[in-house]
Amino acid sequence: MVQPFDERRTSARGREEDGPPAAARAGPGSVRAVTGRPALRTDRLRGRAVTRDPAQQHRAASPLELLFDLTFVVAVSRAAAALHHEIATDHIAEGIVGFGTVFFAIWWAWMNFTWFASAHDSDDVAHRLLTFVQMAGVLMLAAGVTRAVEDQDFLVVTFGYTLMRLALVAAWLRVARDQPAGRARALRYAVGVGVLQLLWFGRLVLPEKLAIAGFLVLAVCEMSVPLWAERAADRPIFHPVHIEERYGLFTIIVLGESILSATVGFQTVLDDTGLSAELLAVGLGGLVLAFAAWWLYFDHPGHLTPSPDVAFRWGYAHVVIFAALAATGAGVHVATEAVAGRGDARVAALAVAIPLAGFVLGLVLVMAITGTPLFDERVWPKLAGAVAMLAIGLTVPVGLAVVGCAAVVVVLTVSMVLSVPEPVAAGAADEAAAVSGSA
Repeated sequence: MVQPFDERRTSARGREEDGPPAAARAGPGSVRAVTGRPALRTDRLRGRAVTRDPAQQHRAASPLELLFDLTFVVAVSRAAAALHHEIATDHIAEGIVGFGTVFFAIWWAWMNFTWFASAHDSDDVAHRLLTFVQMAGVLMLAAGVTRAVEDQDFLVVTFGYTLMRLALVAAWLRVARDQPAGRARALRYAVGVGVLQLLWFGRLVLPEKLAIAGFLVLAVCEMSVPLWAERAADRPIFHPVHIEERYGLFTIIVLGESILSATVGFQTVLDDTGLSAELLAVGLGGLVLAFAAWWLYFDHPGHLTPSPDVAFRWGYAHVVIFAALAATGAGVHVATEAVAGRGDARVAALAVAIPLAGFVLGLVLVMAITGTPLFDERVWPKLAGAVAMLAIGLTVPVGLAVVGCAAVVVVLTVSMVLSVPEPVAAGAADEAAAVSGSA
């Protein structure tokens, strides 16, 4: 049985604020002064895992979750920078494979923490410290990204990933200890995640020709663990509105990285060769791309609070959107350098067009999962837009390619604005539901 977690009665450290006076609550782990001076409460250090109420009103991302996300800004930025380097040095296949593997680790670690926190964020000392360990693991992973993508050396990345995952195992074991009703589910997560970490280290000793196959097998196993573990629960425990907000925040993170990557490329070329019309077109086109992509994501019908029957598929499909947006930043960076005569202009044009087409197709995938028909007026323009961007990348000079792709995304955005009702904010929807229920 899920125990409600009432934020109005709980402090930032996870303890109840009302109830008996402090003197009556003080236990053997407390030191208090009769004079009324502040007491030392060592029992605060112990804490306990909780199971949050999935129907809790006004649930929003916590400050700790936002701090946690900052480490992923670093990791995504390093992955995009490594992809840019590989494309610029004409190691395209190696760059795509390396980027795909490290981005999976980044995305999967973020996703697992997000869904865990949606159901079990106790905000006590232990939860905060375990989150800190996961943050350290993210930064260790980020430190190994360049070596992994450029040299296929995944040792540091694997250590960082394992550090994150073992901290999550500890968090699941806390849930198994403190929440008997959900013990079977929590133990499935702990066992599944723990065993896979051993296998990831085993992958490091595989022959190079089996490395990709080993990655694909382990990635499928990783994504199967939640599907297996959640079968032990009698109902979904995650908070759907909270999950929607967290995915929106991660979308903004990868969009921010895309803008940063494009800006770095623009600034480098500007310092070296000065401003030109083509460079200006690429710079403005990159900014329009990011803004239109933001608009398109947050207004499209697939960006809805996920229902329990499609929640995991909805969450998994977002990896296409996230990876494509991160790769777009690398592509615009390559395009700015191609304007200055560095690198192949056709490769640079495709480095922008292909990830943007992937982003649009990712939106279509999410919309299909949430029940939007393929021939819906909000879907088929995206399919046509993806084809148009690929054609632009194959035929148009790099500066015009960036502008042309930006124009396609703008047209798709306008089409979405004209065909979709004004989105209702999550808070307003909660208020409306509350009013309806009370009536």
